[in-house]
Amino acid sequence: MDVHGLPDNEIRGGIETWNDGPRPYVRTTTADQILEPITPWCTRGNGSRH
Repeated sequence: MDVHGLPDNEIRGGIETWNDGPRPYVRTTTADQILEPITPWCTRGNGSRH
């Protein structure tokens, strides 16, 4: 079993199924939409003076 509790054979089966009919990943969000939630975290100071 892997860390998510799925048996190895289920993981391999999913990979084989995907490989039989792969599809390109299509992003449905903009970069701004992805970055917006983390912007405050990235811009606030951590209080260190260096």
